Amino acid sequence: MPIQPIIPPGSPPPLAPYSPGTKAGGFIYVSGTLAIGPQGETLHPGDAAAQTRDVLEAIRSVLAAGGGSLKSVVFNQIFLKDMADYAAMNAVYKEYFPEAPPARYCIQSPLVRPDFLVEIATTAYVGD
Repeated sequence: MPIQPIIPPGSPPPLAPYSPGTKAGGFIYVSGTLAIGPQGETLHPGDAAAQTRDVLEAIRSVLAAGGGSLKSVVFNQIFLKDMADYAAMNAVYKEYFPEAPPARYCIQSPLVRPDFLVEIATTAYVGD
């Protein structure tokens, strides 16, 4: 089974040694995605809704580069720095997955930098 890294044009620099996505066996696995700007800066500190939007747009970009879309998503893993941001994240999330949303879980966890509020990792099925 071939394994193909996915690095969309214009992706921000990764914070560690990883690819934004990997395509393998009909699936796209999107790394934990944060609201990171082009120079590695945190976007929208203090605004969970805006960070969620940036994260989902970055995920959309990785999926598109691998031949998928948000409609291909089968599972999301959501990490919130603070569960107080759950409603703000969900309001934006629902805009991106309005019907037949994928399976998911959401937990509270410290994130890699204190100004990150939302991280999402995604699995999508795009066929063989």
